[in-house]
Amino acid sequence: MTMGIEKFYFTRGLGLICLLWWIWFRRGPTMRRDREIVAATTVATFVALFVGRLLAHYLPFRVRPFANPALMMHFPSDTTKVPLVRTWSSFPSDHAMMWCAVAMGIYLASRRLGIIAFVFAIAFICLPRIYLGLHYPTDVLVGGVLGVVICLILNRDAIRRRIAAPVLDWSVRYEGVFHVAIFLLSFELASQFDELRRLSAFLWKSM
Repeated sequence: MTMGIEKFYFTRGLGLICLLWWIWFRRGPTMRRDREIVAATTVATFVALFVGRLLAHYLPFRVRPFANPALMMHFPSDTTKVPLVRTWSSFPSDHAMMWCAVAMGIYLASRRLGIIAFVFAIAFICLPRIYLGLHYPTDVLVGGVLGVVICLILNRDAIRRRIAAPVLDWSVRYEGVFHVAIFLLSFELASQFDELRRLSAFLWKSM
């Protein structure tokens, strides 16, 4: 069951993306601020993913728990069939960084939804990755904190407005194209760019 939760797109992040969309479309006196938060949070998610990859590449390599014989622990066997996770360092968790950044953005727009978002991220994204042996608890903890910090920095008023200004302008001037592009971007975020990675791997093998 836990393996299914980790692979199912809704529990990998699509639920949080839906909350971001709800915040974008809700009406009221704070609509512009809400949309600024969504725009800045989306950028923060990409920054978190980029920072996570940099840290994993330049910090000392940390073998993932399921591939560490010194632990003498047994994890679900399906995780060992994914060669990429063996070659990527376990620290920090880029999943935790990304989705805790999103949860923080949701919290900034709505505290009630934000609490739900953090519970969702912890229960359906972070804990399953520990259970499956993909990460140590410290990988997830540090990743989550870094994601929150990145989101908070990019959502400071001056920075958020500067990031969001062109996005809000495009959403008005090119409304149809904008929403198609954001839909595709949202799906790729929810799937952690699985399709793009598979396409890249296929093209690389075909060359």
